[in-house]
Amino acid sequence: MSKETGPAAGATSEQGASAKKTGSAKKAAPRKAAAAKKAPAEKPTPAKKAPAKKAAAKKAAAKSAASARKTTAEKATAKSAGPAKSAGPAKKAAARSTRPAKEATAAGTGPVKKATLGRGKPAVAPERTSASVKKAAPARTVTTARAPGGESRTALVRRARRINRELAEVYPYAHPELDFDNPFQLLVATVLSAQTTDLRVNQTTPSLFAKYPTPEDLAAADPEVVEEILRPCGFFRAKTKSVMGLSKALTEDFGGEVPGRLEDLVKLPGVGRKTAFVVLGNAFGRPGITVDTHFQRLVRRWRWTEETDPDKIEAAVGALFPKSDWTDLSHHVIWHGRRICHARKPACGACPIAELCPAYGEGETDPEKAKKLLKYEKGGFPGQRLKPPQAYLDAGGKPAPPLGSG
Repeated sequence: MSKETGPAAGATSEQGASAKKTGSAKKAAPRKAAAAKKAPAEKPTPAKKAPAKKAAAKKAAAKSAASARKTTAEKATAKSAGPAKSAGPAKKAAARSTRPAKEATAAGTGPVKKATLGRGKPAVAPERTSASVKKAAPARTVTTARAPGGESRTALVRRARRINRELAEVYPYAHPELDFDNPFQLLVATVLSAQTTDLRVNQTTPSLFAKYPTPEDLAAADPEVVEEILRPCGFFRAKTKSVMGLSKALTEDFGGEVPGRLEDLVKLPGVGRKTAFVVLGNAFGRPGITVDTHFQRLVRRWRWTEETDPDKIEAAVGALFPKSDWTDLSHHVIWHGRRICHARKPACGACPIAELCPAYGEGETDPEKAKKLLKYEKGGFPGQRLKPPQAYLDAGGKPAPPLGSG
């Protein structure tokens, strides 16, 4: 009886414990429900609140963007379809923008491009011309610093003066190769020497000056008689007109005296700068450069200048030497051109300045063959003058034979 009662009692006690758990569970359920009802009333968590803020920000940005687009569109419309009064400031602005551009053009900054006035656009827009302005300076520098053959200016001056010194040693007795006793005779003889040799003039003038010794005598002469005397010189009619015309001008304007100024000499009939410098340098002792055909040929061969006009040659060569050297320089160059550096067959093999000449080799370079090309006293022949200076005779020079002597 006791065994049966034990299990029953155990079951009863288990049932009682289960009933207690059930009761406590029932009591806990209303508490959880109450807690769940109270939960929505509490503050929302950050995870649930963030989407709401982002949405609000997006709406605000969209509104501001729409407002900005609307404002921009309204302003553009107002500008394009504005009242007529708004054109005034635009024109003023265009005028203001035009003024500096015009001033820049006047100052040499370059041309300007025109633009349409109105709508607030500038009337002109200056072009970029700074590059062309910067390129001008080097050209001037090269022109003034280099000689015709690419030689520097300093080197050219040194070489030219050395050539003159060498020629002075070769021709220490160089002199004008026209016979004269006074400025009038030298002036007439120089005019007659055009297109002929000095020798032919020297053979002709003795009879002319014997018959007409003064400008007054020659001005009053019979033209036919003068033409007959000057016939051996060639172009005798034109030369007769020139010498008689200058004699008349000397008689009427200068009291029968040859003027000693360049500006007066070149006013005489048949007298140019070359003739005037011959007279000034050899009759008055005033320096001058005589640019005859020999002088022109040699200074171009030596690359002293590339000019072909006699006046420009005179200026270019004169700039290489001191003024005191001009007259003797002319004699040295002309003598060398007549005796050695000929037009057609230069005697390069017998030239004393061959090492300084850029044109060496244009003529005969063999020394023996070159010696056969030498003229006048260098080749053993008489000179040009009938009455040469004593220094020339002392150096072994021979006077020229008179007209008709062979």
